Amino acid sequence: MNNITLIGNLTKDLELKYLPTNNTPVVNYTLAVNNPFRKDEEGNTTADFINCVTFGKQAENLATYMAKGCKVAVNGRLQVRQ
Repeated sequence: MNNITLIGNLTKDLELKYLPTNNTPVVNYTLAVNNPFRKDEEGNTTADFINCVTFGKQAENLATYMAKGCKVAVNGRLQVRQ
């Protein structure tokens, strides 16, 4: 099973785009997820920056109602791209 849940903050304002082939709404964004297991030199927790993609109606809702700094929960599947 390939299932992942992330909770973090958006790193910048979202830009809604549409795929040229079938006009599907898509939004690409980065989620800053706190990592309590890794500390910086001063002892503060650090964050992992995870690239995410959302399609369809959910992408439209994200772009409409969310902005930089908003806390977002993402549930989906993990895919590694090269």
